[in-house]
Amino acid sequence: MARIRIQRCGPGRPRTRPERVAADKGYSSMKIRTYLRRRGIKAAIPERIDQINGRIRRGESLCRLDRAAYRRRNVVERCFNKLKHNKALATRYDKRARHYQALVTLACLRLWLP
Repeated sequence: MARIRIQRCGPGRPRTRPERVAADKGYSSMKIRTYLRRRGIKAAIPERIDQINGRIRRGESLCRLDRAAYRRRNVVERCFNKLKHNKALATRYDKRARHYQALVTLACLRLWLP
């Protein structure tokens, strides 16, 4: 989250705080939700069944899920699946982060250029 940079349409420095984060149930911990809430970021993260049962048992309200925002998450998932067709990218053979990032950039270019 600290490395996010969202370019602005006009001049100015990039934004470092997205409007919304969409993630799967693996990222529904209270620590992540608290972090997002503190930074003013909306979360489109469904709750795990054990968290739902705990909230019901304690008498707390359930987290509301923006289903429309969560459904748009599949676009990103499909992009990752297309990127994993590159064997070196899927297996993460590179030892250095900058080499892996360069490989991701090349794979994205191969997707976008016909």
